[in-house]
Amino acid sequence: MEYLYIIQQALVWIVTIFWLYQLIVSICSLVKLKDKPILEEKQNRFMAIIPAHNEESVIKNLVESLNKQNYPKELFDIYVIADNCTDATAQIAKTAGAIVYERFDEENKTKGHALNWFLNQKIEEDAPYDAFCVFDADNIVDENFIKNMNKKLCQGEDVVQGYRDIKNPTDSWVSAGYAIFYWTMNRFYHLARYNLGLSPLINGTGFMVKFDVVKPHGWDTKTLTEDIEFSLKRIIAGKKLGWATDAIVYDEQPVGFKQSWSQRSRWTVGHIQCIQNYTKDLAVATKEKKTLMNFDGFLYIIGSIPMFVLTLVLLAINFIMYLGNGINTTELVINILRYLIPTFLLPIGTAILIMLLDKKPIKPMIKGLICYPLFLGSWLLINFKCLFKKDTTWEKIEHVRDIKINDVA
Repeated sequence: MEYLYIIQQALVWIVTIFWLYQLIVSICSLVKLKDKPILEEKQNRFMAIIPAHNEESVIKNLVESLNKQNYPKELFDIYVIADNCTDATAQIAKTAGAIVYERFDEENKTKGHALNWFLNQKIEEDAPYDAFCVFDADNIVDENFIKNMNKKLCQGEDVVQGYRDIKNPTDSWVSAGYAIFYWTMNRFYHLARYNLGLSPLINGTGFMVKFDVVKPHGWDTKTLTEDIEFSLKRIIAGKKLGWATDAIVYDEQPVGFKQSWSQRSRWTVGHIQCIQNYTKDLAVATKEKKTLMNFDGFLYIIGSIPMFVLTLVLLAINFIMYLGNGINTTELVINILRYLIPTFLLPIGTAILIMLLDKKPIKPMIKGLICYPLFLGSWLLINFKCLFKKDTTWEKIEHVRDIKINDVA
């Protein structure tokens, strides 16, 4: 049992140091920094790019919210990539005022492929744009989004993630779970790292990229989580991503657990693909560049699935050691409760803190707060399942309400 004790203590130290580091970084989100200086006063020209697959019920609301941007209309164009659509997405988008590119490719249906296909055409055309913003079809966009992203460009930022809010946080405990999760990521991950001079990550939608960044290679991604992959490749190259709290996009999330399980399974598989493809490169970049930013990127990639596996191993060792000392039912129950109660209460307490800091109404989210540990717990089950069965099936989110920008602004 002695060797098990040594392994146990080593794992305890690894897990403790990892989470202590995350806690220290998160605290830096509470520090208010001075705004970066403007390097060049300019109104840049943008593309708003919307990959869409059979999104006829929501595409109009997004295009309309983009048409209401507080930014000169002649300085941005709205493009919809109608990707393998069999419904009226293309026609509705055109009627709403978007420029539509229709794409049909049964072999390559992912968002990453659609972006690469579109951007390669714009690169070949040498299209007269300074930057582009990417949105999901079920988003709606705050009127100052492009204006605030233009400010980031003028401050010298070339890849910037906007604030990802949720347009249906109170529809169910599932959508509430997503909302709390993203509010937490916005402050304790992205903002905290931006304040420290580390690198946030692109977060799926509502982000801006300077056009020159993709001109050499296009949108060259190969995993199911093209946003994380693109971010990691930038970090490996020693380039920080930016963060814009005031560039707000409202995303729609599933209200049913089955849809959520499928969506998060796909995200987890994509994350595993990133681990397989980029862990070594991140480790090498950390060694060669010797920067905290590269080290933080390395910790991110090992901080989900690998750390989850280490925690499972630690729990298994603890259980084996406990059995070796003889079974005491009372002691077993006390030990389980000692871990279970904080595990249940800590996410709720953290969520309430985030909502107070960001002035989110708590009362409508009571059910979501109570169920938030279940939402996170189900994600742990998804991680475990995806270690053995990698489900890559894309499942469309059912849109149950017609939510416009005026409903959330």
